[in-house]
Amino acid sequence: MNASSIENYKQSLELSKKQRELIVGLLLGDGHLETANGRTYRLKVEHSIKQREYVDWLYQEFKPWVRQKPKAKNHAINDKVLISYWFTTYSSAKLRFYAQQFYVNKKKIMPKLIGKLLSPLALAVWFMDDGSWKSNHHKTYIIHTLGYSKKELAIVRKILEQKYGITIGIHKQYQQWRIYVYSESAPLFRKLIEPYVIPSMKYKLG
Repeated sequence: MNASSIENYKQSLELSKKQRELIVGLLLGDGHLETANGRTYRLKVEHSIKQREYVDWLYQEFKPWVRQKPKAKNHAINDKVLISYWFTTYSSAKLRFYAQQFYVNKKKIMPKLIGKLLSPLALAVWFMDDGSWKSNHHKTYIIHTLGYSKKELAIVRKILEQKYGITIGIHKQYQQWRIYVYSESAPLFRKLIEPYVIPSMKYKLG
């Protein structure tokens, strides 16, 4: 397509309800919005090559919004070569709402509207991005929310309890905060997100 055709195509794109929920989950986790002008934004999804199936699933969900298939990329870190797997969407003003919710001065924040935005699907994607099974001894779940403040996570704690009846704690790890699901709420947490967890990520459920 030429530049005019691409621009017309981008103008025709609309976000589905599912795509909107996926974006929320990704931005709570490892996803990023990038912009060159502060008006239009593109979503970037990037994970280790080990999570290729997850990235491919997300690519299929956003396929109309993506011009090129996911690619592998090498990173040299401390004499080691790590391989990531990534894609980006088209830049669009229709993603600006999420940039306004999730970023202040280019720093990611917890949205003020998180109570409305945090659906079971969004929570499942956040878990697939950053969550894990704590251990067979503790039999519960952790979301490694490194980067959010304790105050921001306290808002999430209140929402999960009021909206879904799930109780969580907030722990400090390496000078940053993470959340863990209290063991008595672990079955409810699992029941809520399991329908959305893709097969290659089921291991995180324990």
